[in-house]
Amino acid sequence: MTQQKWVQQAVSSIEADFNRSADTHLIPVALPAYPGIQLYLKDESSHPTGSLKHRLARSLFLYALCNGWLNEHSTVIEASSGSTAVSEAYFARLIGLPFIAVIPKSTSVEKIAAIEFYGGHCHLVDKSHEIYGESERLARELGGHYMDQFTYAERATDWRSNNNIAESIFNQMRQEKHPIPAWVVCSCGTGGTTATIGRYIRYRGYETRVCVADPENSVFYDAYTSGDSTLSHEQGSRIEGIGRPRVEKSFIPSVIDCMVKVPDVASLAALRYLHGSLGRRSGGSTGTNFIAALHLARQMHEAGQSGSIVTILCDSGERYMQTYYDDAWLTSRQLDIAPALAALTACADHGDDMPWDLAEGVRSTKVFTHN
Repeated sequence: MTQQKWVQQAVSSIEADFNRSADTHLIPVALPAYPGIQLYLKDESSHPTGSLKHRLARSLFLYALCNGWLNEHSTVIEASSGSTAVSEAYFARLIGLPFIAVIPKSTSVEKIAAIEFYGGHCHLVDKSHEIYGESERLARELGGHYMDQFTYAERATDWRSNNNIAESIFNQMRQEKHPIPAWVVCSCGTGGTTATIGRYIRYRGYETRVCVADPENSVFYDAYTSGDSTLSHEQGSRIEGIGRPRVEKSFIPSVIDCMVKVPDVASLAALRYLHGSLGRRSGGSTGTNFIAALHLARQMHEAGQSGSIVTILCDSGERYMQTYYDDAWLTSRQLDIAPALAALTACADHGDDMPWDLAEGVRSTKVFTHN
């Protein structure tokens, strides 16, 4: 088979897989203390591989195929904290290629099992910042292709249309009380989703602003507020999938209107609150997003504003039953979420003060006029 024919078949297989998938749901979340504010979660856990990263992996594979970087003998290698690797293992198997995930040893056992379920091999490293160099080394030694989500995430996705996450959100909001969100809240692993949403908002001329929530042990917030893209951190984020020890190439500060630094204990308490509110579990990054969204809802309420806020349910909590939902795991890391959960509930349900002094960075806020 010629290279051109193989690429055509591989692209066709990925496009057919996309055609079999429906869009993800937009779930309203009640905030009893703020009746004028409507909050929605974009549920990305319903993708075939269970997370927001399914969109990214599909885009990365199409990008690599159409650039001529993959052939029928390629081994695909990716540096990941877990979810992207799960999704890339799925697409590698779909087009018949072997896949190696370079991931930290701290990655949840559920994610490792999912990578292996889709035929991927897990190559573990001790520290999160080691995943980049080890991926490059393996690609050289094996003659494989390093997908490098952290470089290509922001450019592989078609941010203007093609049912990207931003277009999907705004289409689904059309019949809501406040169809144009005041804010879209997301968090950064690569920065690709933030770039897609921010660019789409500007392309369509919406007045919506973008807020990025960042966890502890991540350099994105400090890079945003200082403008220093050379920052690095030895320790990795405890909130899997978001926060990075270095400023990734796909992180585009100019599409962001503000950032919020969220304590890990708040993120993890938010998971229990959302479980009680929605009757379902979500991952740690969703908790980080929720805290930032609640912070903005309170600000809007205090300013006498009404409107809508959309944030992202990035993945299911079933992947974290032995970590975030395990009381013994929390105790071993000195994370007491009971007081945090009580304070969070009082804030969301009764309008009490936000229990954390969230660090907030605001650059020049950009407001756009509708087309």
